[in-house]
Amino acid sequence: MPTVALFGGSFNPPHVAHQLVALYVLETAPVDALWLLPTARHPFAKQLVAFEHRVAMCERAAAALGPRVRVSTIEDEMTRRPGFVSSRTLDTLHELVARHPGTSFRLVVGADILAETEKWHRWDDVVRLAPPIVVGRTGHAPPAGAFVTELAMPEVSSTAVRARLARGEDVAGLVPAAVLGYIAEHCLYAGASP
Repeated sequence: MPTVALFGGSFNPPHVAHQLVALYVLETAPVDALWLLPTARHPFAKQLVAFEHRVAMCERAAAALGPRVRVSTIEDEMTRRPGFVSSRTLDTLHELVARHPGTSFRLVVGADILAETEKWHRWDDVVRLAPPIVVGRTGHAPPAGAFVTELAMPEVSSTAVRARLARGEDVAGLVPAAVLGYIAEHCLYAGASP
């Protein structure tokens, strides 16, 4: 049975730390593939650039990582259903399990998330359906007893990237070149509030 790592986020925009996490998980965890899952709507109502732009940027970031990485639009598909109220990780997992019955899933989360699991809808069920792969993050100490990967990822945030872009500052080295080209082509984030 193939195992797929699910790496969700707003990816507003995707940056090099996202790529590093994806590559690290593919090379060190017992998974066959990794799917990037851009969120259709931010759970805490943060403003995001259009879903289509974030998918396109994720596709450009994924292309550098090879054929085992793909981008899923499942969360946007779910929001288009009649009667849709909200999309939670557990809902997405149920949908993925139904669509891919011969696949097992693992959820990729940063160590910073472990301190916030009480905010997640039915975290224990999420863990049961997709046992987490916890990636260390610089500056975030995980709770005692948590399993965390050996390597901590660099502290790069989409918020900081957006702020620099809004001020017209250079973000080379923080954002994949193909993503940066897409941002420039579509005039994303320039002059916008982070």
